Amino acid sequence: MRRAKEQRTQSKELNFTPAERRLIARLRTPLAVQQYLNALPYNTEPPPGRATLRSFRGVVRHHTAHCLEAALFAATLLEQHGYPPLVISFESIDELDHVIFVYQSNAQRPKSSVGGWGSVARSRDPGLHGRKPVFATPRALAASYLDTYVDLTGRIEAFALVDLRVMGNYDWRLSEKNVWKVERMLLDTKHEPLTMSDARYRDFHRRYRAFRGQYPDRKPLFYGGREKWTPIPKEFLSRV
Repeated sequence: MRRAKEQRTQSKELNFTPAERRLIARLRTPLAVQQYLNALPYNTEPPPGRATLRSFRGVVRHHTAHCLEAALFAATLLEQHGYPPLVISFESIDELDHVIFVYQSNAQRPKSSVGGWGSVARSRDPGLHGRKPVFATPRALAASYLDTYVDLTGRIEAFALVDLRVMGNYDWRLSEKNVWKVERMLLDTKHEPLTMSDARYRDFHRRYRAFRGQYPDRKPLFYGGREKWTPIPKEFLSRV
């Protein structure tokens, strides 16, 4: 408990700008952060620009985020409300990995019993966004992404739960520069196997391919368990 208290105190001493502090004061829950991220344009890192890995400060400044930037944004902001800066990293067979911020409900209340696991995330795919805090374990939460990860090339093969405080004094929260060291750390972290059956994979791969063949400008929403998703960005709903 002493170490956790020291970490919370240290995080509150970060040199946020007035605008950043107002945003932190406004977004007090994982759901509020998810809704904020849903409204941001996805950072597609288009040419002629270079790839980015922005901190919380960079996301606020540029008003756009890809998946890992969104996870860092959520981790930095919600840390100020007592949530540990935890992420789950997914490894895919096509090396197009995904990162999400994860939390336990009531984790910010020391005297409360913590509840289920949920997530905050941003993606170009509707099913890779946040989940409600209803999952018993991080593995169960991670498994809820197996079906929705399947596209023409993607299939989850492993996941890792990582506390970003392992980065020590490295400034992944407010750096003005790209924080590539976070990506390298996640790539170097040992991931645990997380697989779906070959039959289930083939079924979702077939369904995905058929859907995109019929609707090339849309992403499917034919998944079970959607009642456990948090709201997804409006662009995925406008043509349903």
